[in-house]
Amino acid sequence: MTGMDAASRKTAVVTGGTGGIGRFVALGLARAGYHVVVVGRDPAKGEAVLARIAREAPEGSAELELVDLSSLAATRDLGRRVASSHPNLSLLVLNAGIFAARREETDEGHERVLAVNHLAPFVLLRELAATLRANAPARIVTVGSSSSDRASIDPDDLELRRGWNMVSAYSRSKLGVMMTTFEWARRLEASGVTANVAHPGAVATGLVRTPGVIGLAWRGLAAFFRTEEEGAETPLHLCLAPDLAAVSGRYFKDRRVVRPNRRAEDPALLARVWAATERLVGPS
Repeated sequence: MTGMDAASRKTAVVTGGTGGIGRFVALGLARAGYHVVVVGRDPAKGEAVLARIAREAPEGSAELELVDLSSLAATRDLGRRVASSHPNLSLLVLNAGIFAARREETDEGHERVLAVNHLAPFVLLRELAATLRANAPARIVTVGSSSSDRASIDPDDLELRRGWNMVSAYSRSKLGVMMTTFEWARRLEASGVTANVAHPGAVATGLVRTPGVIGLAWRGLAAFFRTEEEGAETPLHLCLAPDLAAVSGRYFKDRRVVRPNRRAEDPALLARVWAATERLVGPS
């Protein structure tokens, strides 16, 4: 596809689009006629996704952006490139996520799980919000996790400098990105841009590769999990269903609206998490 063809076609961005459920979200959107900007880190996996889209989804097209989303600077640059090269962007799928066995900090000094799962989506969306508004009706779909359902969050310690463990780090990051997605929904109200969270179900993805006892437990349960393709169904539903064009600020499981963690419905706490996130990521 030529640059002119890509510029005239409806465009979607899918982070974490080179593996897991993200590659099936990218494929589904290409089948729906989108030009998909597939964001990932692994060149070989990325090229495999592009080849599959070319082979199985001639209705659409795709390109690859290789970005380390643990770097907020790189994420910010990605947003600016996409806004410049794809002024017709109307769909953003925030799917990338990691689970870590030990606490690590990025080169920018952020706890890595929080950086990838929560801070990077915030930065990317902030860079692309104006483009999405300009192309309304537009949609933002954040891929969530049931781990957020019972998570707690402390806006004064989003990076878990006290009491870090792998489960709380992951669940807190997923609750954080849910909360800022809901706040985006409120701030974008009446703009024609919707923002929702999709729970893909229990999917055998990166968790089964977690080292130690937790990884062993997940591998033992893997036979009961959904496939990655099945996990993509609810996110794709939020992306494409005509009857959801005006639905915003909701949490979906199995294509149905469900109640989120009560903390995600607390306006005062949402405001505190938003403000804390802004402090961590700095100005645009």
